[in-house]
Amino acid sequence: MKLALLSDIHANLQAFDACLADARARGATQIALLGDLVGYGADPVAVMQRVMTLAAGGAWVLKGNHDELACHPPEHLASHALGEITAGWTHAQLGNEQREFLDALPLTHQDGSTLLVHASVDSPARWHYVKDERSAAESLGAAAQTDASVRYVFGGHVHRQTLYFQGSGRGLMQFLPTPGTAIPVPSHRSWLATIGSVGQPRDGRTEAGYALFDRHAERLTFVRVPYDFHAAAAAIRAAGLPDFFADRLSKGE
Repeated sequence: MKLALLSDIHANLQAFDACLADARARGATQIALLGDLVGYGADPVAVMQRVMTLAAGGAWVLKGNHDELACHPPEHLASHALGEITAGWTHAQLGNEQREFLDALPLTHQDGSTLLVHASVDSPARWHYVKDERSAAESLGAAAQTDASVRYVFGGHVHRQTLYFQGSGRGLMQFLPTPGTAIPVPSHRSWLATIGSVGQPRDGRTEAGYALFDRHAERLTFVRVPYDFHAAAAAIRAAGLPDFFADRLSKGE
């Protein structure tokens, strides 16, 4: 099985379509969407139409924190919470069926030795960021407590592509991958990857990001896909959303 792992789409239709096309061209046989399907971007309805079609065809779909906000937008905005700014707008754009679909999504999905989550396996509804070896160890440890057979944990949320693995010592080691290079991930070790963001990468690059896991070959490839981020930014401005959400697409931040 070749598992395409896409996360943090953020209603960026151009990036989503580009990553789906790339994954299919690379022979993906299973699609997994790890949450934050909406929020920030201008096309929540079109993105959700694609997501629901994929789910009907067998794709695995998880809920992210922005999906939760879109279903239950806050009455009062926190000045520092950027995600809350678009939550009410997204809620109004979506139809009842789409909101109900989002609200019913699970927080995790396990398939054999692979566990999927949007944020961290320890208290997934609290949306902890897996941003270093310590937080990766907490997530991987929680996965092992859930099921000792879990060897692979894949998540999003941090909008960066990073791989953590159990080294020869007790602690986890961090590895920054080269996009397009297949990495051996043998199952005698435990692995955790943050797969990056389709719709809003934050590593200084404009290309959309996702990952492809070849379970039979035990290889993981982090992928970057060029897309028309100018069109995605123009759609944000045309929708009347803050320019900030458009500007950051051209900076990868």
